[in-house]
Amino acid sequence: MPQGPKLRAHPMASPFHVVLVEPEIPPNTGAIARTCGATQSPLHLVGPLGFQIDEHAVRRAGLDYWDLVEIHRHKSFEAFEESDPCPRIHFFSAGASRSYLEAAFEPGDALVFGRESVGLPPVLLQDRQNVWAIPTIGAVRSLNLSNAVSIVLYEALRQNQAFEDTFLG
Repeated sequence: MPQGPKLRAHPMASPFHVVLVEPEIPPNTGAIARTCGATQSPLHLVGPLGFQIDEHAVRRAGLDYWDLVEIHRHKSFEAFEESDPCPRIHFFSAGASRSYLEAAFEPGDALVFGRESVGLPPVLLQDRQNVWAIPTIGAVRSLNLSNAVSIVLYEALRQNQAFEDTFLG
């Protein structure tokens, strides 16, 4: 690993919350946890997981950053909503008709992503206003979950000037 100071930014007073509904692939969740650690964004794991959180594949993808991640477990999406951690919720679906670039993210918002195989349950998206997609140019069905989370989270941070005051640390 390269030595020396790294480019850093100050944490947000009200961070974005990353919410994974029934994730299935351990390395994706590990990579997302690492991204959450790098951005000081709480990670919410909702419903049954397709793996054990202590599995080697999850830990390996997150390397030694797990102690830097604030992780919350919720039995269901309703339980997540009842815990009331976020004022606004944004849902991400490959089938949405509006681009995430049209979204106006605010500090403290929740960014909700579904399972790798089928995305979010349709009932969860029904009658919701904040449903967004990440457009693609080619015929690929959708992006890898950890890539999608990174794209959206960093856009939300950028919109809220999280990187305006960077420093070497």
